[in-house]
Amino acid sequence: MNDGPNISGGAQPLQTEAQSSAPDFAAAVQPSYVRTVFLGSDGLRAGWGLAFYVAMFYLLQFVAARWAGSLKLGASELWPMMLEEFGVVVAAVVPAVVLARVEKRPWGVYGLPGREAFGKLFWIGVVWGFASITLLLGAMYGLRVFDAGHLAMHGVRILKFAAFWAVFFLLVGFFEEFLSRGYSQFTLTRAIGFWPSAVVLSCLFGLIHLQNAGEQWPGLLAAAVIGFFFCLTLRRTGGLWFAVGFHAAWDWGETFVYSVPDSGTLFPGHLLKSSFHGPRWLTGGMVGPEGSVLCFAVIAAVWVTFDRVFREAKYEVAREESLTQRTQDHRVEL
Repeated sequence: MNDGPNISGGAQPLQTEAQSSAPDFAAAVQPSYVRTVFLGSDGLRAGWGLAFYVAMFYLLQFVAARWAGSLKLGASELWPMMLEEFGVVVAAVVPAVVLARVEKRPWGVYGLPGREAFGKLFWIGVVWGFASITLLLGAMYGLRVFDAGHLAMHGVRILKFAAFWAVFFLLVGFFEEFLSRGYSQFTLTRAIGFWPSAVVLSCLFGLIHLQNAGEQWPGLLAAAVIGFFFCLTLRRTGGLWFAVGFHAAWDWGETFVYSVPDSGTLFPGHLLKSSFHGPRWLTGGMVGPEGSVLCFAVIAAVWVTFDRVFREAKYEVAREESLTQRTQDHRVEL
């Protein structure tokens, strides 16, 4: 009996080998649940990136507002306004810089590549923006509901306030465009596509203007429509520099040159003593030109013209794979 084969002894090594190899194989192809939830095929998932960006922005914005309000810069409220606007620019940019490093992406993919800063597209946007607000108020003047009045200041004061408002509205354009159509547009596009993201963010852009004193629903709707137009400029130019130039020039022309309310606010230091005469639906009233039905006509004309001049889509963002698809792919591998 001792000379017969040991069946149980011969089978044992095979069983041990199979048991030891199975966990290694599974571990090699199946990622951890936490990694699957937070990371996709192209890095940090869009939802988590956007959530971090928004949370960091509001925290930094709060700090910037408190900092600007604590400074004593004389009786004028203009310099604290300027510093606060600079602070919110920093609040919008810093989280994106951090996330760019986390996601291992170049800064330029978020719409403001440094090599194009204040280049050709920016200045083309400036021309388009100033021409658009001029067209809008020119139409009101032709309908006899807008009067430019006469000069409200003279001499060096004109140059000082022109420069002040130019810098201020450059910061406004930079901040609002990057916040609404920079990191946010790029990241949300990864999740749901470009145009659905454009609709969502343009609606939010309109609602942001609720914080402006004197703002009403026609102005909110106009802001959303203008924001959607800026999404088109992002899509066709591949970046935000055109939109930043357009935005800054529109606000500068509206506030300083033509001296009318901007989203419900009439700022000091304006060039003219202008006035509106006529129904609010035509003039915008205290909301300003954005509250006029003519604003929608002007933006429609600008949209059509831009669409014909800039025909090629240059902004492309790859959609991330869904969590469900990623899980299914790993099941297939197993």
